[in-house]
Amino acid sequence: MLKVLCGLLFCISSATAASPSVEVGFSSGKDGHSAQTRVLRLINSAHKSIEMMAYEFKAPDIVAALGKAAERGVKVSVVIDHRANRANRLALVAVPDAISHGVAIRVDSHYHIQHDKVMIIDGRILETGSFNYTPTAEKANSENILVLRHVPRVIKLYQEHFETRWKYGVPYQKGDLV
Repeated sequence: MLKVLCGLLFCISSATAASPSVEVGFSSGKDGHSAQTRVLRLINSAHKSIEMMAYEFKAPDIVAALGKAAERGVKVSVVIDHRANRANRLALVAVPDAISHGVAIRVDSHYHIQHDKVMIIDGRILETGSFNYTPTAEKANSENILVLRHVPRVIKLYQEHFETRWKYGVPYQKGDLV
């Protein structure tokens, strides 16, 4: 009887646990492998939260998608690098625009550079790679992303990493990047 019960529990747990999945995207991605398209789809699919760490924060389409997510009730939290965004014409537009739509932004100058490029969507999907959130990454650079699903231990580590960067950052104030 114990063997039958254990076998049944194994079958139920196997049937309900989703298998890990990996997707890739590239800056020049064709045939559904565009990093830009995947990033925008992830943002648009968020229901509860988006936690982003961005070395550069300049892409108008990504900023607009984050703003729309915040406006539909998604908690959007972004940590950006101070040096990469300081005195940058595009960042000086992107940051206040995102904030005006409800995106919480912190500026991190704790490290020489805060070089992370990560999004955690709803605490269950992880996007990471070399892809900067910039028009140059979308159109001119060679960049890549990985999208990981159903890997809770990995996502938990990235969430802990995000939390430390969030604590190191200071809330953006007008003039911080001038």
